[in-house]
Parts: sequence; structure tokens; C-alpha cells
Amino acid sequence: MIFLFLKMHKKIRLLIGISILGLLALSVIQGYLINNTYKLEKTAFISETKKSISRLDDLSPKLDGINETLRDNFLNLIADYYVKKITKKQVLEKLNAYSDSINRFYITSYEKELKEKEIGYDLKFQKIVNTIIVLDSTGLKNDTIFSSIKTPSFQLLGHKFSREEGHEVSRSLWLTDHDFNREVDGKTTSIKFNLQLETEDRMNIDGWEKIVLGRMASLLLISIGIFLLVFGLLFYSIKSLITQKKIADIKTDFVNNITHELKTPLSTLTLATKMLQNDEMIVVSPRSKGIVSTIERQNIRLQKLIDQVLNNSLGYQEIQLHKEIVLTREYLNLIIDDFELSVESKKIKINKNIKIKEQICIDKFYFTTAILNVLENAVKYGKERVEINVSATFDGAFVLSISDNGIGIPKNEVPFLFDKFYRLGNKEVHNVKGLGLGLYYTNQIIKAHQGKIEVKSEENSGATFTITIPSNN
Repeated sequence: MIFLFLKMHKKIRLLIGISILGLLALSVIQGYLINNTYKLEKTAFISETKKSISRLDDLSPKLDGINETLRDNFLNLIADYYVKKITKKQVLEKLNAYSDSINRFYITSYEKELKEKEIGYDLKFQKIVNTIIVLDSTGLKNDTIFSSIKTPSFQLLGHKFSREEGHEVSRSLWLTDHDFNREVDGKTTSIKFNLQLETEDRMNIDGWEKIVLGRMASLLLISIGIFLLVFGLLFYSIKSLITQKKIADIKTDFVNNITHELKTPLSTLTLATKMLQNDEMIVVSPRSKGIVSTIERQNIRLQKLIDQVLNNSLGYQEIQLHKEIVLTREYLNLIIDDFELSVESKKIKINKNIKIKEQICIDKFYFTTAILNVLENAVKYGKERVEINVSATFDGAFVLSISDNGIGIPKNEVPFLFDKFYRLGNKEVHNVKGLGLGLYYTNQIIKAHQGKIEVKSEENSGATFTITIPSNN
């Protein structure tokens, strides 16, 4: 019993371990899917915002005018640099100074345009410069004034925020040629140069993470709900399993204890009954004899019931078999003949079809008990005239078939027939006495022999029990 208890607890621990692993796997998969959904929502949100502001500079007259003014100032600075009036450093310093002077007006105008678009969240925007390259009129010689490869990009217009805080909206490469008149050495000279300017528009959405998560709120709530539901069901199932195991252990212990406790007074009662039967002074009258006989019969019946409960509480793992080789035909004929003698007072007909000569290796005591349980069942649930057919064959395995013409078993109750303490719900069966352990015990015996027992039956059409034992069991 201790070994079985430990084995059962090991199974429960294994089940809990597998369940936890399954729950963790589900959590990882769910987390992976949520993360992917988050990335997709983020990409969609950023793309949607980019689309909303992509051509805001070009479509707004105010912003376009500011850009035009800045461009003219910038071209004049490049022209001064081209004729060596100012240095590269001065070009960048003057450009920064001029952009700073108009930047506040640019931000105000930009925010006004955003408000009219009703985007619904705070948005910052900036235009940065990545490269400024001047080429001569031939286009062969270039002069790099600024490159973000060597130094960080500098902000031209818009709000201040770091590159890491923003998202790219668009890039533009401005390639153009220009003619300027500049005074060089006291003479007005026409100069021509090509300009390459690469700018990048970037945006910063304040609290974009919350906005994306807000859009995913329903998905997150459903995911959390499903996770909690699965976790709750798993917890409830394991808790119920452990509770049922405890109840089963308590019930088994109770049955074993109560039957053992009943054995002592019944043994005393048996001894007292025998003493009464042997005392001639007490049993002298027929009435006294009848009373003592009644006590003896009921005492024997109680002892048999207790023995049945004790034996049938065993599982097939606990049954210790002592196998021996038996001649199948002689063995089965002997069991059936003995059974016929025990029920000779009843209207029972047993038809035998046992012609096999093979030998099988079984525990005679337990296997006999199993066969008798099936035969007794056929008598218990038989009709007024009971007819039982017993046949045995051997085709790689020993197969014993016992069929009857009884009241049968409803199809929906057949799967539960070998459960412990299960009794048919048929109204006609309520008067049949028993504990619902006979077929359970029979099934355990057959399992201990590495075999199986099957039943085919329909209500009011009798039942057929088939026992199969492998030849190498």
C-alpha cells in the first residue's frame, strides 16, 4: 500500500510538473504573439502618423514661405563661401544663427497646422541636415562643407529632441545649380556652382508607447483573461485531483479498517453460535434450533460480505499471482461443473463449447474467482429461466466467452461496468443484492494476468463477456 501511495503521489507530481511546463509554454507563446502584435501596431501607428504630416511643409503657405526664406539665406552663404569670403565653419555658424532666429515662428506655425489636422496627440517635428556638398560647374570637383558621417547631424528647424527619441519621416536630397554675381577683387563676377543638400525630417510622438498599448488594450485584456482562465482551470483541476485522491485514500482506509474491526466480533459470534448448536439444553426445541440456524446463516453471510470488500479493495498492481500451468479444457469444465452444483436448485441451463487442448499459465485461485464472478452475475441478472453459453478458443491467445440471456445492460452504462462500487441504474436491478465490486475485482484479476475483459450488451438482450489472456503472459 505504501508503494502504491508513493507511486500515485509521483504521478500527481509528474502531472503538476507537466501542467506547469504547459502553462509556461503557453505564456511564452502568448508573450511572443503579443510582442509581435505590439511591433505591428507600433509600425502601423508610426506609418499612420508619417502619412499625416508627410507633406505638411509643402501644403502650408506659411511653412513653405519660411523654408523658402531659409533656403535663400543658405544659398547666399554658400555663394560667399564659394568666393572665399567666409569659411566652412562660418557657413554652419551663420546658418545655425539664422535658423534659430526663425525657428520659434516656424514651431508656432507648425503646431497650428497640426492642430488643424486634429491628430489627437502631442507631436514634435524637426528638420536636420546630414550633408552639404558644393561642386564646381564641371561637377567633377566637390567640396564637402558638412557630413554627418564625421560629425552628428545638426538641427535646422523644429523642436529639439535626440535622434534616439525620434522616428524618421522622410529624407530629401536637393541637387541644384546656381548662378550668382559676387564682387571678387573689386570686380563683379558671375559664378556658378552645384549644390547637394541632404536633409531628414524626424518626429517625436510624446507617449507613443501608451498610445500603442491603448490600441492593444482589448487584446491584452482578452489575453490576460484567457491566461487567468487556463491557470484557474488548471489549478482547480489539480486541486480537485488531489482532493479526490485524498477522499479515495480515506475511503479505502475506512473500508479496510471497518472490515477488520468487524472481523473480531463476527469471529466471537461464530464461536458463540457453535457453542449454542452444541449445547443440547438450549437447542432442544425446534424454535431454538431455527433461531440458532438463522444466526449462523446471517453470520456466514456477513463474513462473506466482509471478505469480499477486503479482497475487492485490491488493485491489479497489488495482486500477487502464483501462476501454474493448467490444462484449459479440464480446468474450465471443472469450474462449470462445480458452479452448476452450487445453483442446482435454480432453473439454469449452461451450454459448453470447450474443445481446446492448449495449456495456459494462470493463478488458479484468482482466475477461478474471476470466472465465477461473471457466471454469478449472469444468474443474478438473469430472467426466470437462465441460459448461459460458455465457449473457449485459442488463436495466439486464450479467449473465453460467457454470454447470457439476462436483462442486459444499457449502452450508456457499459463503460462504467468495471468501476468500483458501480451498480446498474436499471429499475429491475434494484432488488439484486451486491456491493458493486464483483466485476471491478474481476477486471483487476484479468489485468494482473496482462489480459483484458470486454462486454457487449444491449438492454433486454443479454450480455456477452469476453476474457482474453495472451499466451506469453
